[in-house]
Amino acid sequence: MEWLNGLIDLPWWGYIVVALVLTHITIASVTIFLHRHQAHRALDLHPIPSHFFRFWLWLTTGQVTKEWAAIHRKHHARCETAEDPHSPQVLGIKKVMWEGAELYRAACKDRSIMEKFGHGTPDDWLEHNLYTKHTGKGILLMLAIDVLLFGAAGLSIWAVQMAWIPFFAAGVINGIGHFWGYRNFENEDASTNVLPWGILIGGEELHNNHHTFGTSAKLSYKWFEFDIGWMYIRMLEIAGLAKVRKVAPRLVEEQRTQQLDLEHLQAIIANRYAVAARYARELKDVYRVEVEKLHLPELKAPQLVRKMKVWLKQDAKDTPAQEREQLAVVLEKSQVLHTVYSMRQELSRLWERSSLTRDELLKELQDWCARAEASGIESLQRFSLSLRRASVA
Repeated sequence: MEWLNGLIDLPWWGYIVVALVLTHITIASVTIFLHRHQAHRALDLHPIPSHFFRFWLWLTTGQVTKEWAAIHRKHHARCETAEDPHSPQVLGIKKVMWEGAELYRAACKDRSIMEKFGHGTPDDWLEHNLYTKHTGKGILLMLAIDVLLFGAAGLSIWAVQMAWIPFFAAGVINGIGHFWGYRNFENEDASTNVLPWGILIGGEELHNNHHTFGTSAKLSYKWFEFDIGWMYIRMLEIAGLAKVRKVAPRLVEEQRTQQLDLEHLQAIIANRYAVAARYARELKDVYRVEVEKLHLPELKAPQLVRKMKVWLKQDAKDTPAQEREQLAVVLEKSQVLHTVYSMRQELSRLWERSSLTRDELLKELQDWCARAEASGIESLQRFSLSLRRASVA
């Protein structure tokens, strides 16, 4: 009966370690190859890791690169609408969480998605004659390898491998990542950062950051966030096996205040979500003091402070309809809050699509800073001065 142990005999905890290592390689393959390289072109990969990732994904998921990239690109293009292949805001969290793999398979059958969003994916002999043509045979080969190496325990390891991506990628990221968590940026969709440490799912936990800067190879943004997928990419880059094409822009401040010009305007537009988040953060003391003066019976001060923070990070069009009446009451009762909120929304004109030329937008920015510095609100004055020193790192 020794054959039941396979070629490699391990203690019970050794099989758990093997399962975690194998599934982690799969997660790394998904986030580096399928997601950041293929779907978003955030980095270029050398043929060696590129072909390894394709082969490993064939063994462990049976996913076709073109299908995965196309469905993900449509998700970004139609996010939180009826055309989104897997939005919990539309379909419900239970549906996406527990039936995410079924939603993916249903989207794969829509050839119009492949034609419109599947461009630029591998189109070689291996893709046509092995990876796409025989998607199930890789999974069976993985089963045979697991059983050969680990015997009966290999069946459990294989089962974990098969469940890992459908649950964590299709369920957790597509479901919880658009339903629960914290948000660094109030972008147009409902994406959230599930955890600040992207380890278990390769960095995909930082989903709000990703949706804000979709073409960035790095998913972490704040100092306390960690993206293990980015660590692997940097290791590949150091080894000459990858080249990062784009990361999220960073707003930095120059040492001295300068005359506002087109370079400052471009820095603000490129970092619009970061600018909005900084505005809400730096004006926090102002709106906290004002909120405590209101004494609204239907809203306690701490709750209203949290809401005010979100309202200041959002463009007005993104504030839910059910909250707009509440916001209107608050602004009517406080002239300071009205000024702070109005000035924030005027910033939106700088990055909204409009018929204004760059010179006209620059004039609006100059006028905005002049009025902010004359407002008498100290925090608003400091924020304006920081915009005058803004540049892209």
